[in-house]
Amino acid sequence: MRTNTAIIDDQGKLNNFAIEPKVYIDEQGDRTGFTPYAEMLNGRLAMIGFVSLIVLEVFTGHGIVGVLASL
Repeated sequence: MRTNTAIIDDQGKLNNFAIEPKVYIDEQGDRTGFTPYAEMLNGRLAMIGFVSLIVLEVFTGHGIVGVLASL
């Protein structure tokens, strides 16, 4: 079954976008906002970043500011 949602205006031009689509709210579930899932993910990413900075400083002998200044 096909519905015709196009409108032909007074100049005879076809307007496919004349009828607006239905607006709906997409429920994201428990993965948005300040949820336990988001806080655990944020904590894990912070730990990975902190350990990466320590490894960078051990291997190069400079902190992140020193490495960025030498670029």
